[in-house]
Amino acid sequence: MGVRLGTELLYMDDCYLKEFEAVVRAVEGDKVSLDRTAFYPSGGGLPSDVGKLLRGEEEFEVIEVRKESGNVWHTVGRPGLTVGDAVRGILDWDKRYRIMRMHTALHALIALLNSKYGVLVTGNNVGYDRSRVDVNLERPDRELVEEVIAETNKLLSEGREVKIYYLSREEAMKIPGIIKLAKALPPDVDKLRIVEIEGIDIQADGGPHVRNTREIGEIVFLGMENKGKNNRRIHFTLSP
Repeated sequence: MGVRLGTELLYMDDCYLKEFEAVVRAVEGDKVSLDRTAFYPSGGGLPSDVGKLLRGEEEFEVIEVRKESGNVWHTVGRPGLTVGDAVRGILDWDKRYRIMRMHTALHALIALLNSKYGVLVTGNNVGYDRSRVDVNLERPDRELVEEVIAETNKLLSEGREVKIYYLSREEAMKIPGIIKLAKALPPDVDKLRIVEIEGIDIQADGGPHVRNTREIGEIVFLGMENKGKNNRRIHFTLSP
């Protein structure tokens, strides 16, 4: 899997694309790589999209998507696809949209924790039913977290626009708060994809998001646990 095929990542510019046409560029076992894809590969604490590929009337379930050696590989449930096949990709939209809502909610929550208390993210995991974020918060202060979540929900309910655009790395790195990860920097590329939640957050990010915070619903606090010195894990879900 060392050949760089240059898959066009359709989700980078259109997170709401549910179906797309593509051509199979490579096949290795139960994995296929396409010339273009709207399936998000797992990474950044987000699960991969799932769905199906259609070749005419034949259906191939997509059960996982990963980036390996720079290529995007779709794991399918059965063999049969060959190089040169024209396929139609269809995302499991209910799952994708739930992840988009969770992801944008996570950004907003992190932004308020960062701006109010200066905390940085040490880890995160976005799921369909529940998500979590690890932050370097000194005290396991449940009341503090609940207050921040309540304030985040108020801002989300105001219908803030979520913008996606690109900036040069040099320009992006000048933005205060562009990095909210404790031990990470944006990828070493010339241009960075920026996700800006109007009046709430701005950071470099490669994942799918909603267009407006009103789509998210409310963040529901599920609990908090200690994960070592100055490290707290916050669990949450969304309603509805």
